[in-house]
Amino acid sequence: MIIRPQYLEQLRTYRNVPLVKILAGIRRCGKSTILDMLRDDLKQSGIAADYILCMRYTSEDFDHGMTTQDMYNGIKAQMTAPGRYYLLLDEVQEVDGWEKAVNSLLEGADTDIYVTGSNSRLMASEISTYLTGRYVSIPVYTLSFSEYLSFKRGDPRSSRELFNEYLRLGGFPVVALGKFDDRTAYQIVEGIYTSVITSDIARRHHITNYDLFNRVVKYIVENVGKTFSANAIAKFLKSEGRSLSVDTVYNYLSWLEKAFVIYRCPRYDLQGKSVLKTQEKFYLADSSLKYCIMGFNPKSIAALLENIVYFELRRRGYDVYIGKNETKEIDFVATRRDERLYVQVCRRLPEESDREIANLLEIRDHYPKYVVTLDELATGNVDGVKIMHLADFLLSSAY
Repeated sequence: MIIRPQYLEQLRTYRNVPLVKILAGIRRCGKSTILDMLRDDLKQSGIAADYILCMRYTSEDFDHGMTTQDMYNGIKAQMTAPGRYYLLLDEVQEVDGWEKAVNSLLEGADTDIYVTGSNSRLMASEISTYLTGRYVSIPVYTLSFSEYLSFKRGDPRSSRELFNEYLRLGGFPVVALGKFDDRTAYQIVEGIYTSVITSDIARRHHITNYDLFNRVVKYIVENVGKTFSANAIAKFLKSEGRSLSVDTVYNYLSWLEKAFVIYRCPRYDLQGKSVLKTQEKFYLADSSLKYCIMGFNPKSIAALLENIVYFELRRRGYDVYIGKNETKEIDFVATRRDERLYVQVCRRLPEESDREIANLLEIRDHYPKYVVTLDELATGNVDGVKIMHLADFLLSSAY
């Protein structure tokens, strides 16, 4: 089994802590595999196999209509001996009211509980009622470039060649594990996309005009890394002769977020030191989601470079914002406790402009500042601003 050590380390940190550990992320990002890693790690640490209960709640694995009581009884029936049981519950959101069963097991039995899920039912408001202060959410993302290299261990290609493939094919583990051409890889990703859009969103929220919903999704995909609003989407649809209220667009954006398809990146005012509520950007859970819909176009790769950097920072535990410094924009301001760093992302450094560097130099503090690019020759340090190739930035052990 291929190990994703950062997730295993997080789970070890919370082992035997009386909280429900919730691993949440888009379908096929590797949550089930992480539970398998955890199971093996528990066994290696001396936990008897009988005390590790692994349950999977996909529609193929249980009868439709399973109740909270059925879920509780099915788990409790396996807890036949005294001692602590480790419950690894996969895709729990398929059971309505799962949080009630989990809460009962947390309160009434000697358990350490880990659950996964991939849509809004996992993080529904009921969690606040039944698991207030009793859970920790661990976001699971598609593969980082470092993880991608580990999945490709033994591949004779250079890291730069694999990096170019990573840019094109994205980081879904199922794609990384295979040897697919671009067309086949995008067909696999399109299948993931379709299952999320149809099952996790359209069917669950009873969307009747699927074509219109799908057009909104495509607008968002086309505009990854650009600022836009629900009002802008509604106006765009009106220009195409379609009608959709701003409130409905807000709902669509919310549902896409809750299904972990898109992630919202708010704007941060560096002068006023406050988070702004306007002109946010959205990024896709994986860049391949755009390619499977729109096709891969090298000329439009710039926004997807931002997408990759955004998630690298998120994986490392940073809160990530777009920076506003008076009239200047900083692509990313990343904060983690008392740490901060600034990142500008560009495909190539412009030959007759120092705009990317100048924007960073106007920030008068001591925190690290980076310009990240695909330009092989643009490296070095300019007045404290580090210029790095994107692949090197992604593989850096620390910033």
